[in-house]
Amino acid sequence: MSLTLKSLSKDEIKEIIARRIAKEFKKNDIVTLGIGLPTEAANYVKEDMQIIFQSENGILGLGRTQKGPDYNKKIVNAGGAYVYVNLGASFYDSQMAFTIMRGGHIDATVLGALQVDEQGSIASWQIPGKFVPGIGGSMDLIVGSKKVIVAMTHTSNNEPKIVKRCTLPLTAFGEVDMIVTERCVFQVAPNGLVLTEINPMFSVREIRNSTAADFIESRNLSEMII
Repeated sequence: MSLTLKSLSKDEIKEIIARRIAKEFKKNDIVTLGIGLPTEAANYVKEDMQIIFQSENGILGLGRTQKGPDYNKKIVNAGGAYVYVNLGASFYDSQMAFTIMRGGHIDATVLGALQVDEQGSIASWQIPGKFVPGIGGSMDLIVGSKKVIVAMTHTSNNEPKIVKRCTLPLTAFGEVDMIVTERCVFQVAPNGLVLTEINPMFSVREIRNSTAADFIESRNLSEMII
């Protein structure tokens, strides 16, 4: 991917994040992708990885997003997008979906966020004063999954989304393991955030100026793998 900072569109930003997240999964993992940007990661996973994607609306064996004029409108993911399912996929009700999510059966979950802080706490469901239908299954996914990855843009309206302490209502406290933005990758360690990868389009100084949380640089800081 050959891009310059000025040429990054919203779609290109999403692609950078989704491509990096897709490299985080291990063969035969059971993975849940949250609504929006996280679902894009499924489009960049190699078929030989045999990742089993779970959708919280009741699909195990989720495939790629449907493209082209002939949509099968009977198969949608939790975000309402038309998707394919893989051979051997199963469909089930909400009770089974939440049993899977809460029971420690998910190897990794990828969610978007409004804020993430130094402690690995995440706010992802409500902006005060704006109507929301509810927290949904994100709380269950976060506390029930073996690994929690946040996929989000680094800033919103030029305001940092990675902060010292979340000021928005929390979805979960201290459960995030990894943060992937278009600019860099952070691991959440017991002593705070560690910058492990950086998009070469940005400098460490630019990352610090656009991040409201404290962080340390890994001794093995490397170029972001996309």
